[in-house]
Amino acid sequence: MSYTSFDNIGLVKVLAFFQTHDSEYLSGQDLSDVLKISRVAVWKHIKKIQKLGYKIESKQKLGYRLISNTEKLLPWEITQNLKTKIIGKRVYYFEEIDSTQNFAQKIASDKKENGTIIIAQKQTSGRGRLDRKWTSPKGGIWCSLIIHPKFDVSSSTLVPIAAAVALSKSIERSLGIKTTVKWPNDITMNGKKVAGMLVDASFQAAMIEYMILGIGINFDIDTKKVEKKISNTPNFYGIDSLRKKRDKTPPKFLLKEFLVQFEKILSQLNKGEKSKIVKEWTKRAEGIGKKITINTSNGRISGISKGIDNEGALKLKTNKELMRIFVGDIVLN
Repeated sequence: MSYTSFDNIGLVKVLAFFQTHDSEYLSGQDLSDVLKISRVAVWKHIKKIQKLGYKIESKQKLGYRLISNTEKLLPWEITQNLKTKIIGKRVYYFEEIDSTQNFAQKIASDKKENGTIIIAQKQTSGRGRLDRKWTSPKGGIWCSLIIHPKFDVSSSTLVPIAAAVALSKSIERSLGIKTTVKWPNDITMNGKKVAGMLVDASFQAAMIEYMILGIGINFDIDTKKVEKKISNTPNFYGIDSLRKKRDKTPPKFLLKEFLVQFEKILSQLNKGEKSKIVKEWTKRAEGIGKKITINTSNGRISGISKGIDNEGALKLKTNKELMRIFVGDIVLN
């Protein structure tokens, strides 16, 4: 099952009417008259709405009433009152897909897809950096964001850094949780991973045709079940889940806040304000000033972390030199 933000589907009209009259009972006849559809159509839409996770109460002689909204990241839940200009205005939603990143690559070159987000409730073949497998069960936020940047190739390496800052800010604003950023693109909490991202891109000469930011957030997942699957994978250092049992914050609050924060930081990149982004990242970073070891394609390298430069490269002070590293995995000592 899939939906988009630009489909003009009847159930959204019915749902919108419920949401604007959420404390009232609405009869099937009322809905039929106002929306100019048959009572049978009203009933069918209500059944579909319930299957999408909305709770609708039904009482004889009174009618129907919306009790609670869904937790699914459906397109109309994302676009409603979203305070961005471009980012997140077009949404594709899939109950299940192989990979949101794969779907994004099929449509990314289309100019109208600038700012589009693809969301999946579950991925069957999710992937992380360096084509590593990413486990994507229900309860997480799995999405890909397409951008057609104004900046040139030299700034592209800062995109995952900027996204990490935006996500860390968003987690704090929406959930009240302070997180740290781990180079190159992880978000951590209590020393464990709660989110990660990757970037795919298409370049034409010195110009960027498009970039696709893939984002995986452990919002409310069964960490023990996931750890059993991935604990033996390279560079595993533990995972955590953001939302705890007592917290009822819907996932859409976090995702919408991220879209807002990412658009703001993307504007800074477009203006060439790289140092501001690096400064924000540094404030949230773990491991700076400490001895670290990095797994690279050329083997392990150890030294003191000196943060990152304006191109997103990690600065590592070894016994011999100050190195700049663009690709690798940090192992905290």
